[in-house]
Amino acid sequence: MHDPRFLYENLDEVRDRLEGRGAEVDWDRLVELFQGRLSAIGEFEESRHRQKQLSNEFKKIARDREKAGAMREELKSLSARVKELERTVATVEEELGSFVMYIPNLPDESVPEGTSEEDNIVVRSWGEPRTFDFEALPHWDVGTAAGVLDLEAAAKVGGSRQALYRGAGVYLELGLARFMLDEAAKRGYEPVLPPYMVTRQSMEGTGQLPKFAEEAFSTDDMFLIPTAEVPVTNMHREEILQEEQLPIKYAAYSSCFRREAGAAGQDTRGITRVHQFQKVELVKFTTPESSPDELEALAADAEAVLQLLELPYRVSLLCRGDMGFSAGKCYDLEVWLPGQKTYREISSCSNFYEFQARRASIRYRPEGEKKQRPRFVHTINGSGLAIGRTIIAILENYQQADGSVVVPKVLVPYMGGLEVIKPQ
Repeated sequence: MHDPRFLYENLDEVRDRLEGRGAEVDWDRLVELFQGRLSAIGEFEESRHRQKQLSNEFKKIARDREKAGAMREELKSLSARVKELERTVATVEEELGSFVMYIPNLPDESVPEGTSEEDNIVVRSWGEPRTFDFEALPHWDVGTAAGVLDLEAAAKVGGSRQALYRGAGVYLELGLARFMLDEAAKRGYEPVLPPYMVTRQSMEGTGQLPKFAEEAFSTDDMFLIPTAEVPVTNMHREEILQEEQLPIKYAAYSSCFRREAGAAGQDTRGITRVHQFQKVELVKFTTPESSPDELEALAADAEAVLQLLELPYRVSLLCRGDMGFSAGKCYDLEVWLPGQKTYREISSCSNFYEFQARRASIRYRPEGEKKQRPRFVHTINGSGLAIGRTIIAILENYQQADGSVVVPKVLVPYMGGLEVIKPQ
C-alpha cells in the first residue's frame, strides 16, 4: 500500500514509474479523493478548534443565565456539527484507502521496462542443460511409469489441476521439504509451520486482497493461503520491532491453494500448475538500507538448493509488466526441464520494500532513535523452493533410459537410503 500523500505530491513520477505495469489507475479520482480528504480534515479541525474555544468561554460565563443559555445552544449545534464532520472524514479516509489498495507497488529504478516475460533479462545461469542419448520424456510420463505420480486418481478425486503422489513420490515430497528446511536453517532461517487458513486482514496485509479476491479459495470469511508468505508476514502485523532484531528470517513449509493456476489451456498436463501444492517459503524483515542486499542474499539461498540438487537453472530479472502486484523488484529462478526442452519458473524472489509493511503496519525503531517515529520495515520473500516443481525437475533431469529415476545424492539420506526409483 502506498502513502496517499506521496502519490498526490509525486503524481507525475508515480505515473511514469507505474507505466508498463498494466495498472489502470484513475489518477483524476485520486486527486479528487485526496483533495476532498484535505478539505474535510480542514473543516473538521477548524470546527473542533472553535468548539474548544467556545467551551473555554462558556466556563467563564456559566453563571450568567442569559449569556450561558445562548452559548449553550451554540455549543450544542457546534458539537453536532463536529460529530458530523468526524464521520465525513472517516468516510473520505476509507474511500481514499480503498482506492489506494488497488494501486500496485512502484518498480525499483533497476527494474527494466517491458510488458511480458519476453522482456525479462537473464542475469546469470548455472549448470549445463542436460541432454540424453535417448528421447527425454516429460515428467507426467516419467512419474507415471515410475509409480511416483497417479494423475488419473488425482483427477478422479479432485478434478482437474490436482496432484497425487504414491510410493516413493510421497517420500520424495517429504524428503525435499525437510532437506529445504535444513538448508534454510543453516543459513539462519527459523523454521515455521503456519496455519493454512487466514483472515481477510492477513490477505489484505500482503496484497492478495482486495484485487485478487476471485483467485482465492475461501470459506465464510477465511481464506486458504496461496503462499506461506501471507501468514508469515502477518506474524508481525501491527508490531514495532527493534532494529537489533533485524533481519528476521523465516523458512515456512506449507500447502498453497490457488484457484487460477495459470492462463486457460496453459500447462494443463502434469503437475506444473495445480490448485494445491507444497512449498518452502523464505521470508525476511529488514531495514530499508539493507533490503537490496538481503534480496540478493535470499535469491542466493534459493539458488543454493538447486545447486546442491545439481539442477541446471538460470536467473531472470523481471520487467515491470511481468512482476506481481506487490513486488518492487523480482528475480525468477528458472530450472531446466529436458523433457519439455524449456526453462520453467521454480522460485520468485521479491523485494516488496515498504509496500506490505504499510498495509500490515509492521514497523521498527532504529537504534538510538527512541524519541523518533518508528519506520516501516522492508519485506522480502521467495520460494526456497516450490516442491512440486522441484519434483518435476528431478523426474526430468534424473530420468534414465530404462524408465528409472536416480535420486540426487543430497536427497538419498532423506529417502531412507533409496538411490534409484525403479519403474513399476
